[in-house]
Amino acid sequence: MYLQFYELKAHPFKTNPDPKFLWLGEKHNEAFATLEYGILMRNGFILLTGGIGTGKTTLIRHLMNKISKQFRVATIFDPDMPFLGFFNYLSEELGMNGKFDNKSDFLIGFREFLVKANMEGRSVFIIIDEAQRLSQELLEQIRLLSNIELDDEKLINIFFVGQSEFRETLMKKGNESISQRMTLSYHIQPLNESETINYIEHRVKVAGSRRSIFTIQASKTVHSLSGGIPRLINSICDCALLNGFISDREVITQALINACQADLRIPLATVAKQRQAIEDAKSTAI
Repeated sequence: MYLQFYELKAHPFKTNPDPKFLWLGEKHNEAFATLEYGILMRNGFILLTGGIGTGKTTLIRHLMNKISKQFRVATIFDPDMPFLGFFNYLSEELGMNGKFDNKSDFLIGFREFLVKANMEGRSVFIIIDEAQRLSQELLEQIRLLSNIELDDEKLINIFFVGQSEFRETLMKKGNESISQRMTLSYHIQPLNESETINYIEHRVKVAGSRRSIFTIQASKTVHSLSGGIPRLINSICDCALLNGFISDREVITQALINACQADLRIPLATVAKQRQAIEDAKSTAI
């Protein structure tokens, strides 16, 4: 609707993950480096957490685009399912060419698959997004899958990607055996003010703009309202572009950003909640 008005070729602030608009600031670079190192070293269990909308799924999609064909990867974006359903989903993702009616048949087939992949020089990775949705039963079944290994080599590597509360789950009594196996862990923090400004400029530029559309003060206000959460930044900026188009404003000012707070019903407590979430994540860090 506003693309032609702002001389854009694409919508810069869609909230769905789009690797084309990926911006790797310091925090996301560190997170991505952690994932890459985990793949390189085949470290078994890796944990990546962050608040809602901090860009975890976008990073996973970027990782998938860069992974070599020598890797066999299963990506599960919603693990809220019975364990047998999880096993069959895993089988489909890995191309095991089989549907299983019971756990024992799956384990036999899965071990054969892992051993064959290892003989072919292929590493097998399972990436579980939204890990906070895992049931206790399924979490234990996944831990048991990791026991399938050779004397001197791991046959499977599992990445848990989830919201901050998943760290609390891992700290609960009964989950010591899985939390102790986490060889790498990273928590994505929200963007700071400077990063938010750069993030907005980056997305506008990728969308085709040849000029700055948002004033510095407008971008600072976006940071204040969003708490540095990329998904909220996108929602606010998209709202501001629409309002600017309706108001015939070629430059997005602080006033247009403030108007979006009411339009999007963003509570003033957003920043305080995000900061508290950060402190909670630090206190429960593995």
